[in-house]
Amino acid sequence: MPPAVGDPGPVAAGRVGLVARRGFRYSRWDGTQAGIDLDADSLLAELSDDVLYHGDLNAALRRLVREGFTGPDGRRLMGLQEMIERLRRRRREELERHDPDGALDDIHRRLDEIVDTERSAVDRRARDARTRSGDDAVEAEVDASFRHAQLDMLPRDAAGRIRELQSYEFVDPGARQAFEELVDELRSNVLDSTFNRLSEGMRGVSPEQLARTKDMLAELNRMLDQRARGEEPDFDGFMARYGDFFPGNPASLDELIEQMARSMAAMQQMLASMSPEQRAELMALSDALLDDMDLRWQVEELARNLAEAAPGLGWGEAMPFDGSSPLALGEMPGVLRSLGDLDALEDLLTSATQPGQLAEADLDAARDLLGDDVADSLARLRELARILEEAGLIEQREGRLELTPRGIRAVGRRALEELYRGLVADRAGRHDVTTAGVGRERAHEHKPYEYGDPFDLSVEQTIRNALVRGGTGTPVRLDPRDFEVERTESVSRTSTVLLLDVSMSMPMRDNFLPAKKVAMALHALITGRYPQDYFGLVSFGRVARDVAPQHLPELSWDFEWGTNMAHALLLARRQLARRSGTRQIIMVTDGEPTAHIERGEAVFEYPPSPETVAATLQEVARCTREGIRINVFMLDDSYYLRSFVERMTRMNRGRAFFTTPQNLGGYVLVDFVESRRRTRRAG
Repeated sequence: MPPAVGDPGPVAAGRVGLVARRGFRYSRWDGTQAGIDLDADSLLAELSDDVLYHGDLNAALRRLVREGFTGPDGRRLMGLQEMIERLRRRRREELERHDPDGALDDIHRRLDEIVDTERSAVDRRARDARTRSGDDAVEAEVDASFRHAQLDMLPRDAAGRIRELQSYEFVDPGARQAFEELVDELRSNVLDSTFNRLSEGMRGVSPEQLARTKDMLAELNRMLDQRARGEEPDFDGFMARYGDFFPGNPASLDELIEQMARSMAAMQQMLASMSPEQRAELMALSDALLDDMDLRWQVEELARNLAEAAPGLGWGEAMPFDGSSPLALGEMPGVLRSLGDLDALEDLLTSATQPGQLAEADLDAARDLLGDDVADSLARLRELARILEEAGLIEQREGRLELTPRGIRAVGRRALEELYRGLVADRAGRHDVTTAGVGRERAHEHKPYEYGDPFDLSVEQTIRNALVRGGTGTPVRLDPRDFEVERTESVSRTSTVLLLDVSMSMPMRDNFLPAKKVAMALHALITGRYPQDYFGLVSFGRVARDVAPQHLPELSWDFEWGTNMAHALLLARRQLARRSGTRQIIMVTDGEPTAHIERGEAVFEYPPSPETVAATLQEVARCTREGIRINVFMLDDSYYLRSFVERMTRMNRGRAFFTTPQNLGGYVLVDFVESRRRTRRAG
């Protein structure tokens, strides 16, 4: 075993042992292996509120992955936070089970049995010699005394006993064979403990295998020296010669260095967890077993090189073992692998910022360590972005995930459906009018033709009526009674600009998310149901900004105080200046005006200054002169806000609604649709 190297440092993030292993594992189907069904619509539904509130799809995905959610089939998809908690609990259980100070107990017991067997054989040979007379009996007695003295003088430590017994000539063949098997096993355990990530290349302890191990270590040390000098080592050639040593199949020298460094650092941590006496004895045992000076030098050199290449792995930092079950030397590689897999999986889960990064996780290792539910959830989590991308709802733009136009429409439709669920069906009404607007729009309904109706024939329904009346077959004979015509509604263009308050008070009072849902729903309603209409958006806090509809999901609140209604009305008026038809402004706010633009700069004062109030009312007057109606939806019922809005409505003849975040959506949508009905009737 290599000596402890370097000072303890912060544990570096890594993914050793978590790169997917080649090959597959199979089991008989029993009906329990079904995973959690996910579809793009349900995923987007889980993300929508978070995207709308924070305006960041990437952050919303990270939170979804971290916290998990309940799938459409009612099954729980575990998040990374819960997985990490289970990992840490599993690691505590492992540490609380074992006592590394018992590593040598089994070795001492087996050595005692070998020595006792040899003593019995020596005594048996002496007794047999006594039955004979002469020099043989004397010689046997002398030899027995000498051998007993040798065995009595064996050192108490395992390393010393093994060194002495390696030069001792056994009388009992069984004892000799047991000792040789123990030495081979211990040598293999020492190598496996030191390099607990290595595989077939470390299995044997034959001279040929040990020589090949030395060659591998020497070449690895040369590559590390080359890397330190800025040269590029022949990693592919190294793997072609020694790839069987590395079950993780590292794809690069960096990955191999990390794999080896973690293995050796873990062994150093195991040694540091032992008492000084136990650690010294185990180190001496390692030296006795690895009696090849070149091999020992290569191991020590590799430890130094790896400690320099990866100094943050806690070299020599004790593991907090607190158990009572002795940990035998042969069990160390398995325990180290288990703890290493737990640490590496935790590193991967804590550092993952996007679902795709979880593709590096070894699901088989996760299943073995934490169970099927964790592995199944991990498999689904890493597919989230892919599912949304394949559905055309999100896409990569300059290294970030963004909603596509289709995704924006889907979020808007969901917001609209959510708001409409609280309304009575058809409350807004879709009634025919006889007045003509600038066009006519199908209502997707039909009726029997009556004299005077526009002959906008519903061909499908008319033929169906004829078939019902006259039966199937050709030709189909039509009768006037079969005629059905499309219902239509007059279409009048409406141009709407929504003014959305994004001042700090909105999120502080939990008003921002409901208000933004209204914006998304109104956009979805207008673009879907009234595509000939215009929809514009202006956000306002200390200053106002025009917001393109495609950027609406990204809209967030301002981190400044101020409600600049004057600037917002100015921008809305400019958007509506060249629009025809009915023009209106819908303002959603929770505060009176507290900011205005003065000499190109935003001026904030609270309570509202006379200058701010005057600037705002001046814009209200300009909107009124240009025939733009202003409807205000207020999320606060303070005296100052109510008083100011009443002055606005008297000037503009618009309407004011005092509502709550829960009712805001219904108020806005119903008012918008009812306004369009009145517009059509007046057209």
